[in-house]
Amino acid sequence: MILEHDRILTAIDVGTNSIHMVVVRIQPALPTFTIIASEKDTVRLGERCHQTGELTESAMQRAIEALKRCQEISQSLGSEQIMAVATSAVREAPNGHEFLRRVESELGLWINLISGVEEARRIYLGVLSGVEFNNTPHVVIDIGGGSTELILGDGHDPRSLSSTKIGAVRLTNEYVTTDPISSKEFEALQAYIRGMLERPIDELRTHLKPGEIPRLIGTSGTIETLAMLHAREQLGLVPTPLQGYSFTRIDLEEMTHRFRRMTTAERSQIPGMNDRRAEIILAGSLILQEAMTLLNLETVTICQRSLREGMIVDWMVTHGLIEDRLRYQSSIRQRSILKTAQKYRVNLDHSERVAAFALSLFDQTQGTLHEWGTEERELLWAAAILHNCGHFVSHSAHHKHSYYLIRYGDLLGYTETEIETIANLARYHRKNNPKKKHENYRNLSSKPHRRVVDQLSPLVRLAVALDRRQIGAIQTITCEFSPTTRELRLHLQPTKPFDECALELWSLENKKSSFESEFGLKLVPLLETEMAKFPV
Repeated sequence: MILEHDRILTAIDVGTNSIHMVVVRIQPALPTFTIIASEKDTVRLGERCHQTGELTESAMQRAIEALKRCQEISQSLGSEQIMAVATSAVREAPNGHEFLRRVESELGLWINLISGVEEARRIYLGVLSGVEFNNTPHVVIDIGGGSTELILGDGHDPRSLSSTKIGAVRLTNEYVTTDPISSKEFEALQAYIRGMLERPIDELRTHLKPGEIPRLIGTSGTIETLAMLHAREQLGLVPTPLQGYSFTRIDLEEMTHRFRRMTTAERSQIPGMNDRRAEIILAGSLILQEAMTLLNLETVTICQRSLREGMIVDWMVTHGLIEDRLRYQSSIRQRSILKTAQKYRVNLDHSERVAAFALSLFDQTQGTLHEWGTEERELLWAAAILHNCGHFVSHSAHHKHSYYLIRYGDLLGYTETEIETIANLARYHRKNNPKKKHENYRNLSSKPHRRVVDQLSPLVRLAVALDRRQIGAIQTITCEFSPTTRELRLHLQPTKPFDECALELWSLENKKSSFESEFGLKLVPLLETEMAKFPV
């Protein structure tokens, strides 16, 4: 659906070091967006308990207070929707989901958890909205508090996406105990960073064509701070905006060398350096330095658009507002699902029939048995396509294997909750119905998404039964609901006129109980064969 009037939206990134917000005005007619307000609060959510790894109470409280301020600013500007995502700190903390539930309870704000690779994809979208790639390869590096994302792309499909667990806050907390840092700690930190970056950079380089030399684009607070310090020293002023500003690896190495000789207090006295950034700038500059060395690139150029702007672009793509150079992104979910199906050698002909049956049941019962919409329909399709992927591991308990392969398969375009929902829908295509004692079901912290699994997993079961022989025996299904008798008659049209579809009918009989108990009705399959029309 194409939108005609301007929209005001808010995007919030709940990171390891800071909470960032942008409020934008989207102009569908162009289409483009303009940032009308931005907010940043260094809450250090990633300062976790050393013993348990959990988010501390003080860090969670700082984050909640910052999010409340973001809400107030957003509301004052007339924003109609807040989109919020959380990244590595919440993703890795044992009490990360508890924190998200607390935010929802106290502020009424739902925060989506996204994987590192999905974070990288959205960062790429954000950079694409601010940098002209001209069909040439660019490496994007985003150094956060808990992770570093590396992306290779040329303005079209990203060639490589990675997220590595090295960030300025994480490394400072785990590897720096001396002030100024001792030579031993510095060398250990440098070796660790290099070791962590070698694999993703080697993988990235395999996607470069012979002779291609990419341009390096840097995003995030760490790299912006380095650019600001460099500009202040070289030019005597800081350009506004910093977008497009460049500095060299030689200059970066000089800054890193200077930082390691200074105490945190001394670094905080550098003009333009705040106290919180002074604590972590050494680790951040060293990550960038090692990345540039491994990539053999001499210059980095600043882009001030990143994850938050990528969330806005993703929203625009989803709502059909971008159709030219980002057109490929509109099908990222579908292509990611089909790529995963191919990876796990799914019988795609069978899965596509199951998906078609599931969607037909969904569409014909919408408004009668359920009120789910487009988003839930898409999750149902994904689960139907991947329901059998667990056969890649083993036939025995393959529905459980399907859950794990989907859950931890880095599907692109989805939030963690959506991936969890798809995995649960696939998990319950056979055997037991959803139960609270099942760990995978409990992992769905969102009650609405649990309800999606409750109501839509029976549709997957019926769809699987309808293609029991995996030969496409059933051509079409037509639902006829009788509210007086509480019956749903399922009129089945076989592909071959005299096929009795005995195995499909038997399978439906065995699979229909979950559907009947969930919706409180009786399912009556009716096969419309030539034999039925002309009984012998």
